[in-house]
Amino acid sequence: MPALFEPYSLKSVTLRNRIAVSPMCQYSAENGVVTDWHRVHYAGLARGGAGLVVVEATAVSPEGRITWGDLGLWNDAQAEALRPVVASIEAAGAVPGIQIAHAGRKASANRPWEGDNHIPEGEPNSWETIAPSAIAFGGGLNRVPRAMTLEDIARVQDDTVAAVARARDLGFRWLELHMAHGYLAQNFFSPYSNTRDDQYGGSPENRARYLLETLRRVRAVWPEDRPLTVRLGVIEFDGNEAMIGEAIALLKRMKEEGLDFVDVSMGFNTPDAKIPWAPNFMGDIAARVRAETGLPGTTSWYIARPEDADALIRDGKIDLVMLGRPLLADPHWPYAAAKTLGVENPAWATLPPPYAHWLARYR
Repeated sequence: MPALFEPYSLKSVTLRNRIAVSPMCQYSAENGVVTDWHRVHYAGLARGGAGLVVVEATAVSPEGRITWGDLGLWNDAQAEALRPVVASIEAAGAVPGIQIAHAGRKASANRPWEGDNHIPEGEPNSWETIAPSAIAFGGGLNRVPRAMTLEDIARVQDDTVAAVARARDLGFRWLELHMAHGYLAQNFFSPYSNTRDDQYGGSPENRARYLLETLRRVRAVWPEDRPLTVRLGVIEFDGNEAMIGEAIALLKRMKEEGLDFVDVSMGFNTPDAKIPWAPNFMGDIAARVRAETGLPGTTSWYIARPEDADALIRDGKIDLVMLGRPLLADPHWPYAAAKTLGVENPAWATLPPPYAHWLARYR
């Protein structure tokens, strides 16, 4: 059996294979509420054969959305609208997961295909942005955020805990806290965006405080038998290797606080990063994080060939492979991968019976 198609167990959760749908914003919600687009989108990805489907970045508050089209989980109406999505993922044999997020200084932006830039203050669908310090990201995201007070920090943590409790009660079985990509948690961790002189800024320990506190509070409400995971930016590709060491130290402390799994990604805290885009370029970095923290983990970014995905797992670099664009291009990528890797009866191994019957019978 190829490593990619071996089951994977963590806590009480068992995935049917090592293929996971990476959280990908669809920017198609209405006031934070799922639409027909999401209901079809997530059911289709789950029917495609992935073992884990992680619902896109879901904001803990209106201010925490990247764009006005982001999903939200700050009220009960949003939660109830998500319930059929959870059910459809489970009905297709996948494990439902969700990524909980706050966009920080990158919030209040246009949707990517409409500019991917900050909406000017005072215009429709615009709101105040907040961050650890009053420093703009730059480029098209050039609005200066308001520096958060201690009361703001406590409020956002309260919002996060409330959103996680709603996700718990909806039956999501895999939780990912978004602490990467230049959003709020990563803003606290990065000296590019955090120049505070209080207990939340300065030293690596202080810059990690918000992340650790949030994780600790989430751990208190998230069921112990369900995986608690984070997506953490561990590198900026800015020529400064110190960030990797700081991230590994942070993850070790998170593990002590109850973290179960890490999704290794990039910081995206500076528009000047020199990212070496290439197939599988995060694989060795994820392997280092996995080895030095003792945490199981995954990564994504330009993993597309079944042979590469299988090798990353077989070689012990990652435990799951997070796929994004390959699954948008072909939701049945798992079936194609199973054929490529020589899985016996690939249709029945990856697809629901109404599809598997026809594809296995007439070849």
